Amino acid sequence: MADITGKKIAILTTNGVEQPELTEPKKAIESAGGTAVVVSPKEGSIQAMKGDWEHADHFEVDVHLPSADPSEYAGLVLPGGTLNADTVRIDEGAQKFVKAFFEADRPVAAICHGPWILTEVGAAKGRTLTSYPSLATDLKNAGATWVDESVVVSDGLVTSRTPDDLEDFSREFLALVQKA
Repeated sequence: MADITGKKIAILTTNGVEQPELTEPKKAIESAGGTAVVVSPKEGSIQAMKGDWEHADHFEVDVHLPSADPSEYAGLVLPGGTLNADTVRIDEGAQKFVKAFFEADRPVAAICHGPWILTEVGAAKGRTLTSYPSLATDLKNAGATWVDESVVVSDGLVTSRTPDDLEDFSREFLALVQKA
């Protein structure tokens, strides 16, 4: 297991996040000695979902996105959930936040619909990625090579398909953070 003691990891999310894609990476970060920080364009709390239709739990936002400084974080997690990912990808503040991690060569992990924002910030081009299958065409059109695998690591970016891949996703992301 990776040791990321003392490192803070941002989890950028909003309403509609697929609950296990928020909670499982958060647990993995904390189990590895890191601090998981929920960053959101929404203040207060966010509504998680089970799939796209069923409401799950609410989660407190730790840092409101306009106050978040990317340089304070050793890595970034982009969970899925269709509503969450679609909302985050068109938010200009979220785009700037995500882009800062790529510009600083800090590890980024995106699962399910989370990779959608990569098309907006130019981070898909030239990388091999995976995602929820419905994003394959968007990612290919943005210049990525899309593959159907549980986890893909490509130039500092970890991607996975669904909650079924969370163990592989978290393991590979934490390994990158440990090395960084």
